[in-house]
Amino acid sequence: MNPAILILGASSSIARSSAFAFASKGYSLYLAGRDLLDLERIAADIKVRYGVEAYYGYFDAEDFDSHEKFVQKVVSEMPRLHGVLLAFGTYQDQRKAAVDFKYAHKIIDINYTGACSILTWCGNYLGAKGTGFIIAISSVAGDRGRQSNYIYGSAKGGLTLFLQGLRNRLFHAGVRVITIKPGFVDTAMTFGVPKMFLVASPKDIGEKIAASINKKRDVIYLPWFWRFIMDIIKLIPERLFKRLKL
Repeated sequence: MNPAILILGASSSIARSSAFAFASKGYSLYLAGRDLLDLERIAADIKVRYGVEAYYGYFDAEDFDSHEKFVQKVVSEMPRLHGVLLAFGTYQDQRKAAVDFKYAHKIIDINYTGACSILTWCGNYLGAKGTGFIIAISSVAGDRGRQSNYIYGSAKGGLTLFLQGLRNRLFHAGVRVITIKPGFVDTAMTFGVPKMFLVASPKDIGEKIAASINKKRDVIYLPWFWRFIMDIIKLIPERLFKRLKL
């Protein structure tokens, strides 16, 4: 049997492209998310197209209490679980989130709290096993707070720090933790977002995510030039930055 990868949030454009890329390398897959009908279609497509095992199951990032049992269920169905790709997230309306914390709370729970919860249980399993990898999609938005997306950005910034600590913890157990920081990607989540530039395709991002397991880098910006863009943005002094409309 081939080693297996759990993909969390498998209905997203980036996750779907990543799933195809991993399947082309011979990995078996477990596709997790809330839209079971869509997951069933993707799993059937993968089985026919690549000839690998593809399971699917319901996963809710906000149902924290279910996460431990969910990981146990995945492992029982795919005992050769070797890797995890965390690909779920939500952008939502920053203007509403800035003045309505109930709304903002959902953004934080999905992008940060839910991610920390499920990755804790995945990390426990892989750490005890002593091998494997975790790839998690954060964002360049987490590199510096901006008025246009600071609720989402703060959640992603928190996730990046969580991944740093998880990487430090699991390194000694032989498990890799890779942080992916995409810039603008043409997905349903970013549809209609103003002032987008240098927009990448989900297919390209997904293929590079799958290729990241063969890289030695712990943090990968996609496309690569976003590392330099964010380095410049982070260098702007706060006394000047706060005056900008970004």
